[in-house]
Amino acid sequence: MRVAMMTKEYPPEIYGGAGVHVTELVAHLRSLCDVDVHCMGAPRDGAIVHGPDPALTGANPALLTLSAGLRMAHATAEADVAHSHTWYTGLAGHLAGELHDIPHVVTAHSLEPRRPWKADQLGGGYRVSSWSERNAMEHADAVIAVSAGMRADVLSTYPAIDPTRVHVVHNGIDSAAWFPGPPPPGTRSLLAANSVDPDRPIVAFVGRITRQKGLSHLVAAAHEFDPSIQLVLCAGAPDTPELAAETEAAVTQLAARRDGVFWIRDMLPTERIREVLSAATVFVCPSVYEPLGIVNLEAMACETAVVASDVGGIPEVVQDGVTGRLVHYNSYETEAFESALAAAVNEVATDPGRAATMGRAGRLRATAEFSWSRIARQTLDVYADVLGRR
Repeated sequence: MRVAMMTKEYPPEIYGGAGVHVTELVAHLRSLCDVDVHCMGAPRDGAIVHGPDPALTGANPALLTLSAGLRMAHATAEADVAHSHTWYTGLAGHLAGELHDIPHVVTAHSLEPRRPWKADQLGGGYRVSSWSERNAMEHADAVIAVSAGMRADVLSTYPAIDPTRVHVVHNGIDSAAWFPGPPPPGTRSLLAANSVDPDRPIVAFVGRITRQKGLSHLVAAAHEFDPSIQLVLCAGAPDTPELAAETEAAVTQLAARRDGVFWIRDMLPTERIREVLSAATVFVCPSVYEPLGIVNLEAMACETAVVASDVGGIPEVVQDGVTGRLVHYNSYETEAFESALAAAVNEVATDPGRAATMGRAGRLRATAEFSWSRIARQTLDVYADVLGRR
């Protein structure tokens, strides 16, 4: 079987969960079938890179993306299956299926209608991206949802899709890359360099500055954190200048009212994120929308207790009272959510014994239930199913 894997992100250009997913999936699928990676961005080894039409220079970014997708579709004539990820390559996968008469599988990492704040970032391009996603989803031979919660969202958002075509295959974690422990010998500690006190509880956040990740709710909740708690924010790549300014003001206000607030603005490599997660007493995921949340698995694999909102696929990863705590979120009671988030963080972070027990349970769960080799086999089963139907 020859698979055309279509993605915007691929190493070394990765900035989100979808890119991590594709990278790990490809690595494990290649022992089971032939995989050609079609991606966008700078030229690189191990992948076929497709650029936008130069005649569209200066056009809306959504149009640039779709033009690269046309080239991607043209290049997949030898494939048996086209597998696209996110709206960025949804049109490419759909056209590849139609042009070459092959099945198209699309993985739903998130849904554009569930992220209306992207209209601020993309303008009219948001309507184009939403169209690309709908077209791909409704015409695909199979849709892979990264959680049962994501599957429910897919069927609710796109009721024209036959439910028998929507399969749940979770995101995974590489436990050899994510594990508890200090930075490698001879490497200066990032936390020490930022004057984080190892003898006080550490609460960590890792993520992009986007409405989806709920960073503003965490910063608001931190006003109610126990005075002993330190907050380490590894947050960068803001969606808009307005959101960057809003975050700057909120963190500055928090730091003026309490000590132990550290903001690391760089997008960190894996080894540095692993150091932060391993050192943290609690990892916090305050997302308002999260199909699964690979970062929760990364924290769990580092034996760190997780306090997270109960949205999307997060409850399929974080076991309330076992690997961490879940906090209910709805958009109509944000202040209640922030207070409950603070209470859950205080409950776990000020009880190091309980936090450690939750952390150990988290690693056991992450390694047993979310291995990439298992996910690759489940994905291959979906390919076999769509080919069999043909």
